[in-house]
Amino acid sequence: MGRIGSCAGSRVVTATQIRAESGETHVPRFCRCTIPGVASSIRAVFFDLYDTLIGFDPPREVVQKRAFEPFGFEADKSGIDTGYALADALMAEQTAQAPLSALSSAAQLAFFARYEQLVLRGAGHEVDLETAGLVWQSVRRQEYGFMLYPDVAPALDALRSGGYVVGVVTNMSRPGADVAESMGFHDRVDFTLSSMDVGASKPDPKMFHAALSRAGVAAKEAVHVGDQIETDVEGAMGAGLNPVLIDRHVSAPEYDACPRITSLAELPSVLNSFGESVRG
Repeated sequence: MGRIGSCAGSRVVTATQIRAESGETHVPRFCRCTIPGVASSIRAVFFDLYDTLIGFDPPREVVQKRAFEPFGFEADKSGIDTGYALADALMAEQTAQAPLSALSSAAQLAFFARYEQLVLRGAGHEVDLETAGLVWQSVRRQEYGFMLYPDVAPALDALRSGGYVVGVVTNMSRPGADVAESMGFHDRVDFTLSSMDVGASKPDPKMFHAALSRAGVAAKEAVHVGDQIETDVEGAMGAGLNPVLIDRHVSAPEYDACPRITSLAELPSVLNSFGESVRG
């Protein structure tokens, strides 16, 4: 595990050191510090993974356009973004019921045929599920990976330097530590929890409660930042956390049920707003 946090005038310690020196066997509550210029009651910030911290490399619209070519389909970024908004809503609906890993291989293929059908619909192409399934297979044949968005490293580093506990809460079916290591942010967060680790998936409150327990904070002292309204925003809200919607593709410009940002550079001002709401 990486560094938990620091306060002015205090030494930097790890969770392991704290437990060893205090004799405690649980993760302790952390000191309350702030980013310079931010007066907030928040002590921990959690993040979703996909489309919050990481995105396709090359970008998803490039991957989809390459997959479309053998079928004669054309699309622009705006249309593909619209399609992903529809498809990701389907994904949120599915994960709220059961993680994809719990589905049979045939059921997963059927799901992604429907998923790709919605991407195509947003891009202006109405196709049957069989065709959509073939396009999905074309997507899978493309060469792509994932990379951190440019605003991620500065944001994570600023939060941890400010003394906030920083965690990642993802529905991936891999150990969280492996996810953090492979995506290259393991040394910038205090912990990463996955569905495999917890045995549940967002929006199940168990995911958020596990993160709160790991961070040693109360729900009202934590913010969860994510791109999905159902799994991230409503899930966090249902567990008592303060949600923040990150809308990198401007898919929900009118959403106002919680703070909405399009870049993590906007997060400090949102944290400050939570402090103002508490002070009244």
